[in-house]
Amino acid sequence: MKRTLLALLTVLLISACEQTKSPPTKTESTAVANPFKVWTWLTAKSDWTDSTYQSKFQRLAESGIDAVLINTGTNPAELARLTPIASEEGLEVHAWIMAMNRPGDTVALQHPDWYAVSREGKSCFDTRPYVGYYQWMCPTRPESRGHVLNLVRGLAEVPGVASVHLDYIRYSDIFLPIGLLPKYDLVQNEELPEFDFCYCDKCIEKFESIHHKNPREMEHPELDLEWKQFRLNQVKAVVDDAYKIVHDNGKILTAAVFPYPEMAARMVRQRWDKWNIDMVLPMIYHNFYNEELDWIGFATGQGVSDLSARETELHTGLFIPSIPADQLKEAFEQAKTNGAKGVALFDAGALMEEHLAVIKEFTTQKND
Repeated sequence: MKRTLLALLTVLLISACEQTKSPPTKTESTAVANPFKVWTWLTAKSDWTDSTYQSKFQRLAESGIDAVLINTGTNPAELARLTPIASEEGLEVHAWIMAMNRPGDTVALQHPDWYAVSREGKSCFDTRPYVGYYQWMCPTRPESRGHVLNLVRGLAEVPGVASVHLDYIRYSDIFLPIGLLPKYDLVQNEELPEFDFCYCDKCIEKFESIHHKNPREMEHPELDLEWKQFRLNQVKAVVDDAYKIVHDNGKILTAAVFPYPEMAARMVRQRWDKWNIDMVLPMIYHNFYNEELDWIGFATGQGVSDLSARETELHTGLFIPSIPADQLKEAFEQAKTNGAKGVALFDAGALMEEHLAVIKEFTTQKND
């Protein structure tokens, strides 16, 4: 009798456990609802009317694109205007923000001390590395960080937006992609002082308080592991703060990042597999690195592997001007078979009718 009762209790316990299983994780839920998402980046234009946007959004949606990342210059009012138009066409809207690189930011320009300083001692306020639109702010200084996070908050408060999407969430390039070096007539076999950031007073003060040494006084600060890690941590801290802000507003956090964590850390001090973030869109632009199309699969797989212990989703970023329409399906397959949850296309303006036809054909089968 006791054995029968024990067996009955065991069956009831197993049944109860099965009925009270934990709900699927965020990543699992997303994967079931939308097995393979197609995104595109789009920059708003001051001369586009509502009807212009409606036509553009309709064209994208009818071609099978699911989500649009909109850059409104961190203008919440403009984002609030465009979000219902895109949503009406069935597009998911993400608020795209230039984070630490803030060229022409009228608020920041009133504070020259907010800007990142190179190992040479030159500030991005008036000395721009590589190109004129590189005007990087310091991620360590409370005032510059606070400014960026306030911009994030403003976008996160816009109704109907799915995520705040961080771009340029890093330092300026220590190393350019190898395919771009000839354009700037550069050789980068080491970390050059003019591209090594940030050596401002606040960075030095905070680092010295922790590690009791001054990078300005080191013969080779670029070789100091604590100094490298310190800067990785400063970027992570901005992301983690942004994560809390957007989640408090019922949104998720996404970001455009460099191809995979080890490469991103070396090139721009961006170790995104350590961040609190919901989705990353690594810019796996194979032509920038003089690689062939199958590198999309390699870099995607590497990033997915590095995220294996986290719930963060990876959606592969593709550079459309380097991918002819007859190679686009293969690029999609390289991403999908190596674990990406979707592809993000840079950018909407580069999508020709031939590309859109391939996207439409691919997306009709994406749930198979």
